[in-house]
Amino acid sequence: DLPGQFAARCSLFVVRSSPQRLIGNLPSLAGCKPVLRLGSSSNTQPDGDEPAVTDNGNYIVDLFFDEPVKDAVKAASDLKNTVGVVDHGFFIGITTAVIIAGSDGISVKEAK
Repeated sequence: DLPGQFAARCSLFVVRSSPQRLIGNLPSLAGCKPVLRLGSSSNTQPDGDEPAVTDNGNYIVDLFFDEPVKDAVKAASDLKNTVGVVDHGFFIGITTAVIIAGSDGISVKEAK
């Protein structure tokens, strides 16, 4: 497994009627601030006034974290089991490494 404390940001796809406020109330996502992406779905910068819509017609909600996610497996499971969430960006069990870019440079975390 990769280290459990990661994620400053994660994106997820939600059906249009899904209230993003429910996502921020999940205990496994404490400190998470869900933000509906506005503008184009092809970038992460707000560049419009309308919600970003995927090719399947879903909205994109970006999750911003003040602190590292303590249990990414639990967070991924909670999101996947939340009514209205179509998918998320926690790639649990399908990656062998994570490349992290930050103010202190670039690092690679390998799976154990």
